[in-house]
Amino acid sequence: MPKFICSKCGKSVSFETPIFACECGGLYDLEFKPVKFDLNLIDQREFSLFRYREFFPIKNELWRDISLGEGLTKSVKFDDALYLKMDYAMPTLSFKDRGAVMLIWFCKTYGIKKILQDSSGNAGNSVAAYAARAGIECEIYVPKGTSEKKIKMLEYYGAKAVVFDGTRDETADACRKRAKDEGIFYANHVFNPLFYQGTKTYIYEIYEQLGFVPENLFLPVGNGTLLIGCEIALKELFEAGVIKKLPKIFIVQSEKCAPFLGATSKPLAIKAKPTLAEGIAIAKPARGTEILSSDYAGEREVITIKEDDIEPARNFLASRGFYVEHTTAAIYAAYASYTKSHKIEDRSIISMCGAGLKSEH
Repeated sequence: MPKFICSKCGKSVSFETPIFACECGGLYDLEFKPVKFDLNLIDQREFSLFRYREFFPIKNELWRDISLGEGLTKSVKFDDALYLKMDYAMPTLSFKDRGAVMLIWFCKTYGIKKILQDSSGNAGNSVAAYAARAGIECEIYVPKGTSEKKIKMLEYYGAKAVVFDGTRDETADACRKRAKDEGIFYANHVFNPLFYQGTKTYIYEIYEQLGFVPENLFLPVGNGTLLIGCEIALKELFEAGVIKKLPKIFIVQSEKCAPFLGATSKPLAIKAKPTLAEGIAIAKPARGTEILSSDYAGEREVITIKEDDIEPARNFLASRGFYVEHTTAAIYAAYASYTKSHKIEDRSIISMCGAGLKSEH
């Protein structure tokens, strides 16, 4: 039976426990060992990420009433050396749908009727959409100054937008305090490890579609929700003997906000500066220490992208038919810059994590 383990004190609690953090303040990890990965266990009749449900910790059919058809995005060959994982081809136009559907599935399974979340970006929209689909009441805390268009997007899903007069971090603190004080489930995509059971399908799909995992993965890292999920899946595939070598992971950050660059045991104490790549502009990643202490056995390297390279990269991708948000453009810019100054003979894949319309708000 899966269980939650505190990443700080090591205390374990039942998988059915609807709490978001340990009493000591530590975040929970999920102790779960799925069946050995095997392509024959994939449900070929299901055209969503739930085709991989044999490798998930939740075992019921409620997903059928929650899924919006997320996942199964294409791995498009851009040129001989690069593939693009088209994760903006999702119900809410971002990769966050992978984790949100898993998180809401957990909520539905254990009878959670109302949730709180703090995010005015892709995660908030995704959680609001799946909460609406599942019939779960949802409130999203957003900092004062959040665009009316972003707030309206949340409200279209039936979520209540709570505008808080404070910074992004202060807004999150207020949301968590209310969740704790009133006993409301805090459905935060960073805190809840079920989210990573969804983002791990990113790797499952790459392997199933291509028959291999490219030797280099370029991933956007703000809070690291995609990175953590990818490492979980890569470890599963490696232990199953499906892949013989772990790929190198490039952790892409903005030069305006790079707490992992040069960090060892914990993220650097920095003050984020404004950047177009707002999706990775996280100065204090909640799982930063966990990311840096990861037991991933493959090679990892932190690289940063110059602000002036983001818009040209976005324009270039659009000229080739790919209209993406600025955070996605930053990943491509990082890849292009790195390969220009370093020789990479092997294949690479980058996450097309958000649609261009997301940057127009």
